[in-house]
Amino acid sequence: MQIDIIETTSLGDRSYLVSQAGTGIVIDPQRDIDRVQDLVARRGVTVTHVLETHVHNDYVTGGLELARVTGAAYLVPAGDDVTYQRVPAADGDVHRAGDLQITVVHTPGHTHHHVSYALAGADGEVQAVFTGGSMLYGSTGRTDLLGAEHTDTLTHAQFHSVRRLATELPAATAVFPSHGFGSFCAATPTSGTSSTIADQQQVNPALTQDEQTFVDELIAGLGAYPAYYAHMGPINAAGPAPVDLSAPRTVDAEELAGRLAAGEWVVDLRTRTAFAAGHLPGALNFELGTNFLTYLGWLYDWDAPLTLIGDSAEQVATARRELVRIGVDRIAGAAIGTPEDLSAGADLGSYLVSDFAGLATHLAKHPDTVVLDARRDDERATGGVRGSVHVPIHELRDRMDEIPDGEVWVYCGSGYRASIAASLLARAGRRPVLVDGGYGDPETGSAAAGLHAESVAV
Repeated sequence: MQIDIIETTSLGDRSYLVSQAGTGIVIDPQRDIDRVQDLVARRGVTVTHVLETHVHNDYVTGGLELARVTGAAYLVPAGDDVTYQRVPAADGDVHRAGDLQITVVHTPGHTHHHVSYALAGADGEVQAVFTGGSMLYGSTGRTDLLGAEHTDTLTHAQFHSVRRLATELPAATAVFPSHGFGSFCAATPTSGTSSTIADQQQVNPALTQDEQTFVDELIAGLGAYPAYYAHMGPINAAGPAPVDLSAPRTVDAEELAGRLAAGEWVVDLRTRTAFAAGHLPGALNFELGTNFLTYLGWLYDWDAPLTLIGDSAEQVATARRELVRIGVDRIAGAAIGTPEDLSAGADLGSYLVSDFAGLATHLAKHPDTVVLDARRDDERATGGVRGSVHVPIHELRDRMDEIPDGEVWVYCGSGYRASIAASLLARAGRRPVLVDGGYGDPETGSAAAGLHAESVAV
């Protein structure tokens, strides 16, 4: 049994291809299925089954389309209300895929109808279990995505689901979750990149704590999650449209100026320092990288016209691929070139970039300077720059009037969210200074600069 991992680092998720004697099984595929198809071709297998552990809340699935183009059986949890034809996956069902045996295990918690899939070889011995958002590496899937009224029930269910897997499966069974590699679908931070049932017996809270302690601590630790999640479940239940990765229409400087003047979403994909040095006024900076999709999806006005600015066609194509993974299909256009090329002679915007040492020096001379902390509440609870104003990045647009007048130095845990915040401030006519660095970095962060406060109001 060959198991290939297909990483989607921008979402913190994994999909899988299982290959055995010419047969292929795909679990929880992302929307851009060409990655799966390329791997299937390299392995020389025929996909007979596509398995969904649950109706996903953090991305648009590619399962329906992959099953359609391959002719594979499409297994979706039996209890989920979907509008398309599928093979309902109910607890205890057994499916044959060549020499492989797939057993469905109902593991509610992340959702009500969530299932895991135990895979056995020709000898009937279970070798791997695909746990979706149930048992993660040193954690479990979060239990609050279906609404607060379900959270307590689902958290208790999650405890019993993980214990069921640990009880019913051999200790040597390899565990393959879909979430837990940076995904906000994890209830608490995960640990490691591979594991077995035996390993999880030692470290997973659902297996090392009593039920009420597990429930209380999981619920207490749940923080904010991206706003775009609200759209994922309905899209997946209705059946996503086939993916479109074609290049967006080219937008010239004149049209770009009109969109900026109209206050539309114009997103500059360049690095935060390049954007700060010179950008089209009104554009927002979402640097293309690991965090791009999470935070653009979190802040974006769903279905609003979206125009991309990139250095190259390849950069725009990468952003396009990322966006279709969360169902942002209608890109209004893209402009490629430097800000000077795209400004049509108009003045560019810019703002200063510093670091925590620079902030410390500045505060020593100007102690009344406004400092903005753009991190989440759970991060802020561990400490912050003394005297700073705390507004999480996903709340900043609605709380801009809470930021005192004057120059605003803005920081976060890495510099990424601070760069978004700085561009939002600049668009609002404010004077930001980007603190480019991580608050908790031991060498260059707030503590090293003498700015760390152990506890701050949240």
